[in-house]
Amino acid sequence: MIKRFFDWLKKPLGLIAVGITFLALFSLAAYGISLSQQPPAQPVQFPHRIHIGFGIQCLYCHPGAAKGPSAGIPAEARCWGCHNQIVKTQTSLLLKPLKDSVISGKPLQWVPVAQVPDFVQFNHRAHIAAGQNCENCHGDMSKMTVAENPQIFNMGFCLKCHTKVAGENHDLLVKLTDCGTCHY
Repeated sequence: MIKRFFDWLKKPLGLIAVGITFLALFSLAAYGISLSQQPPAQPVQFPHRIHIGFGIQCLYCHPGAAKGPSAGIPAEARCWGCHNQIVKTQTSLLLKPLKDSVISGKPLQWVPVAQVPDFVQFNHRAHIAAGQNCENCHGDMSKMTVAENPQIFNMGFCLKCHTKVAGENHDLLVKLTDCGTCHY
């Protein structure tokens, strides 16, 4: 039975079936990978471009970045502090979830965009203290409406930057590329 099946696979029709199966599996894998690279749906389509255009700095909304590992997401009250003074906000359908959240006291359920695996210990504070700008990793947010990753955060991306920062300083290179720097 198995021998007949393999004999059939060697015939033109069998080869076509194998080719179609391969293409179908390849297409399914490519589709799955493309889905993983899409920015997640958010409760409010937050226009970073507009807010940065008003001169609002990253650390105003994400103060945790200067204090510790997580940049954090601003509380709805911080957003509402400005938006409740704008007449257009009161009737905006885009900001209805924000307004409803403030009135009900239930926080918006934001979906993190930039994440590293659990076995990586990333600390925003160390990077800001070293003089790194947010856009070095997160891209130019003034050109984005909804946050999305301009690149994939992986070990190669981080090591390339750490190596560049170390430059010719061998001691710093050893420190920045040591496994224990990020995996502890």
